[in-house]
Amino acid sequence: MRHITIHWFRKGLRLHDNPALLAALQGCTEIYPVFVLDPGVPNQAHASINCWRFLIGALEDLDCSLKKLNSRLLVLRGKPEEVFPRLFQRWKVTRLTFEVDTEPYSQHRDEKVVKLAKQHNVEVIQKVSHTLYDTERIIAKNNGKPPLTFNRLQAVVQSLGAPEKPVPPPMLEDMKGVRTPCSEKDEESYKVPTLEELGLDPLSAGPELYPGGEQEALRRLDEHMKRTGWVCHFQKPETSPNALSPSTTVLSPYVRYGCLSARTFWWRLTDVYQGRKHSQPPVSLHGQLLWREFFYTTSVGIPNFNRMEGNPVCLQVDWDRNPEHLAAWREARTGFPFIDAIMTQLRQEGWIHHLARHAVACFLTRGDLWISWEEGQKVFEELLLDGDWALNAGNWQWLSASAFFHQYYRVYSPIAFGKKTDKSGEYIKKYLPILKKFPAEYIYEPWKAPRSVQERAGCIVGKDYPRPIVDHEVVSKKNMQRMKMAYSKRSETFNESNGKAKGEKRKAASVVDMLMKKKVKVN
Repeated sequence: MRHITIHWFRKGLRLHDNPALLAALQGCTEIYPVFVLDPGVPNQAHASINCWRFLIGALEDLDCSLKKLNSRLLVLRGKPEEVFPRLFQRWKVTRLTFEVDTEPYSQHRDEKVVKLAKQHNVEVIQKVSHTLYDTERIIAKNNGKPPLTFNRLQAVVQSLGAPEKPVPPPMLEDMKGVRTPCSEKDEESYKVPTLEELGLDPLSAGPELYPGGEQEALRRLDEHMKRTGWVCHFQKPETSPNALSPSTTVLSPYVRYGCLSARTFWWRLTDVYQGRKHSQPPVSLHGQLLWREFFYTTSVGIPNFNRMEGNPVCLQVDWDRNPEHLAAWREARTGFPFIDAIMTQLRQEGWIHHLARHAVACFLTRGDLWISWEEGQKVFEELLLDGDWALNAGNWQWLSASAFFHQYYRVYSPIAFGKKTDKSGEYIKKYLPILKKFPAEYIYEPWKAPRSVQERAGCIVGKDYPRPIVDHEVVSKKNMQRMKMAYSKRSETFNESNGKAKGEKRKAASVVDMLMKKKVKVN
């Protein structure tokens, strides 16, 4: 049977290592590569202009690559469950292919689309290629439960063997006898939209430091892989959170959108490591990909993963509701220059170093403001180019000491932490130019500068730059006690729920049991 196929791009915005796309071309006479601008995607409507620009760049790049194969990308608008039935009939489709997506919204959406496809006698092929492994396979190998520590995940995946090798991209010879019919009307209707067509002002975007697209992703990957010594000695905790240019690869946005395959990244690293002494997980570059796998797997195996309530591994905390403090944090008005510089970089550029994320996340939650990690998660989801659902939710739980990490007494100082790698405050001067004339002695604490120093710097604290919204020394100690109480309360609840009458059989351990019984190591 000769097939008329729709290949549905969602993430996986690439030709390399795209097994679902290769499956689409098997026995195919017509192929329709589509991307659906779905209004139902959580928080897409609130995504920053930097994120939209990255996505549009990725779609334009993909369209360009497909045109070299005598095809093109068709960008549709609407809910997939409403769009596809019309296309099945109009194009006489016999097969639908796409990459597996593990996010809850995507799973629910895909179930509906698969059901509709069956009603229209359309064969559906789904392939795993957004993660190194099939997350369900990891969970099955771990006795049906998600691994709750990095070490456990590492042990499980080692038993599964190395990740599958990436598949090659389709070539012109693969397209022989395959066409993408497209009328002039379709050319216009299904083109990649501009920012203006989406109602966004390109002039409001920050500098485009990380252009979207597969070709840019592969170019950057090639550049980094040439730095063999740097790759082999890479240790994430030793990189700088406030370097003036990134001290890491910044390939995460490309992996998030699937412009770069995680498996391709893994195997290119393996080639560089071959025969050389190199760093090891969890701090190595292989380790960073395994951390991604860890949070993807836990997000699949733990219900309500992006919320506190109903999440069995998440500490239940009575967080404060303080809209003024939340807005000050979000808008870089906390009065702590290091925190405000990080939040300014995030809004302008769409990326910040992982240790900078640690600092602002700790400040918002258990360190200073005592505001729920869910609020921070929303802001990161809006602004980060690499705001991956699973990693974002998992890291916010970690950094707020709500799950996976429990050493709540380790608090990042909004003053001392930045000084470790940038004593003179060059990073602060770059992102908060209002403070650039302050001497290094006061750049992290401008409120301590004498009035004469503030006047010479052209910045009066309380007028030109805000005073600190909290006293860190006071609130951090108070919040440490509140965290101690939250942990004490959970221990009591755990003990009560596990109390048993004499002779009663012990229940099989649940996810939360496993978490409570183990002190999770900080990796």
